[in-house]
Amino acid sequence: MQAHNTVSREQWIAARKELLAHEKELTRARDRLSAERRALPWVGIDKAYTFDAVGGRETLGDLFGGRSQLIVQHFMLAPDETEGCPGCSFCADHVDGAFRHLVHHDVSFVAVSRAPLRTIEAYRKRMGWDFKWVSSNGSDFNYDFQVSFTKDDLANGKVFYNYEMTESSMQDLPGHSVFCKDAGGTIFHTYSSYGRGTEDVIGAYMYLDLTPNGRNENGPYHNLMDWVKRHDQYEGNTGGHDCCGDATGQAQLKTAASH
Repeated sequence: MQAHNTVSREQWIAARKELLAHEKELTRARDRLSAERRALPWVGIDKAYTFDAVGGRETLGDLFGGRSQLIVQHFMLAPDETEGCPGCSFCADHVDGAFRHLVHHDVSFVAVSRAPLRTIEAYRKRMGWDFKWVSSNGSDFNYDFQVSFTKDDLANGKVFYNYEMTESSMQDLPGHSVFCKDAGGTIFHTYSSYGRGTEDVIGAYMYLDLTPNGRNENGPYHNLMDWVKRHDQYEGNTGGHDCCGDATGQAQLKTAASH
């Protein structure tokens, strides 16, 4: 921990009030940004996407679960993998608590990955998550929303991700997409964000930002690669080991943290 200046309570209050003014500026800026986000134009979905779910095949419309709004986490778990991306897992750890409230505010949440459903379910149960998670294997869904890439895409060395061409060797990358369904059943794509764009939904980061050490990402990568593990792999957990010790884990975290 870095040494800090020590002052009187009165001096601390003065410094705190100065920071408070900046915090209020950020709050008002966030409110304006959220309003701009809600004002974005929508795009109608005219493709019939289907997914493998625990209860059988489901359409994109089925994923709404009777609600009018749907948040999708594009979770990095490819068909040839058995463990989800550590960064996506870190984000997913925050879903269940929020979901208990979202469902009462006309919002559904679903994670989507290309891995087979049996792989998804095994990992979901291992991690103790309750949220719905479906497989898009065999569907264009991930590719159409620019979070999965073909061999030809990767052979070019650059992929279209986060609204620009960027270097990547990963077959899947993280993100969130939002959809709305009107009374007639028409589905619209309203928003997508990638990389660090939805970092605000990660409550652990928001707590860390309140502390003296902050995120303390001062290792070789200067991002979540320096410390984030799947929650059952931290030291002290049974069977724990370093999730970032293999090349795949490192690449997943590095890519997710850099956009």
